[in-house]
Amino acid sequence: MDHDFCNQDGARRIKQRIEEYWRERGYNVDVKLVEAGFVAAMRSARTDVRSDMVNGLPTKRSDDDDRSPRTRGTMEVA
Repeated sequence: MDHDFCNQDGARRIKQRIEEYWRERGYNVDVKLVEAGFVAAMRSARTDVRSDMVNGLPTKRSDDDDRSPRTRGTMEVA
């Protein structure tokens, strides 16, 4: 099946698609594949795709320096 993303090959394809999509837009995303083993309800083994994204959005840009503090904007003090 070409659209089965629960098996190992499908999970690897969706992982690559997610990483490429966000890389083209200037973001780093960490996507991992986790073997979940046999699932009785599915009657097959399952591979989960997990990432460091929050609500489907990346948390850091490619050009972010991990050592610098994160800021949301500047604040002026009177």
